Amino acid sequence: MKIQKFVLLVFLVGICLLLLTLQTRGYGSAAGDLFAIVTTPIQTGLAKASHATFGLWATYLDWKNVRAENRRLREEVQQLRVQALRVSDTDVENRRLRRLLTLQERLPLTTLSGEIIAREWGGWIRSLTVNRGRGDNIPRLSAVISPDGLVGRIVDVRPGASIVQVLTDPASTVGAHVLRTRTPGIVEGDPRGTLRFKFMARDGASIQSGDVLVTAGQGGLFPRGIPIGTVRVIDNRGAALFHYAELTPAVDFARIDEVLLVTGDTQRDVTAYFPKDG
Repeated sequence: MKIQKFVLLVFLVGICLLLLTLQTRGYGSAAGDLFAIVTTPIQTGLAKASHATFGLWATYLDWKNVRAENRRLREEVQQLRVQALRVSDTDVENRRLRRLLTLQERLPLTTLSGEIIAREWGGWIRSLTVNRGRGDNIPRLSAVISPDGLVGRIVDVRPGASIVQVLTDPASTVGAHVLRTRTPGIVEGDPRGTLRFKFMARDGASIQSGDVLVTAGQGGLFPRGIPIGTVRVIDNRGAALFHYAELTPAVDFARIDEVLLVTGDTQRDVTAYFPKDG
């Protein structure tokens, strides 16, 4: 290594002496040309190396800036998604509350609005807990309704809440009739978490899939005309005394969030205040 450095030094000194000699003897132009021949490749190489270095550095800076910009944009997109979900949830809630308020204002009944705060599950919704209780003077067996139809009845009143027995509870029974034909019967909760309509066999021919069932208003518990469900399938049992029809509930018990509790007179027909399409 030392020998190589020494040889290079001697070579450079020789070149310098040669150029100096040529210049002193009047060969300045030739010396300049020779110097240019020797130094131009070196300068070219240095220039290329410099450009390459700066190019790599600029590329690295651009890459870092692009990564930072992508990270910032991803964060902005995530924030916008969260904001959009909040706006959407707020809009859905506002529409839901407007429907409830509109129904409450139109109904010829004394009602109190309430919020569902808990659900009891057992393969299906067995009961709901509403944030109205003894302090709100809620009577036991009060009807619980929503803009879509009948939810159930209050079966237990507590200091700050009440338990709602929903229609799909196997212990639930409601007097009902088919809105189109007035065919009477009983809507029962089913152990499978569905609803079924029990009616006399002689009325079987008058019931069709898609028929809407509403409360009959007998017994004084429920006002007449509240939607209960829609006929999905008719179970024809031949010569049996009773036939059954499976129903699709008018209310989605797993999604309902606000309800109205009927606290006053229930001897009213409210058929006109609910949609007829179930």
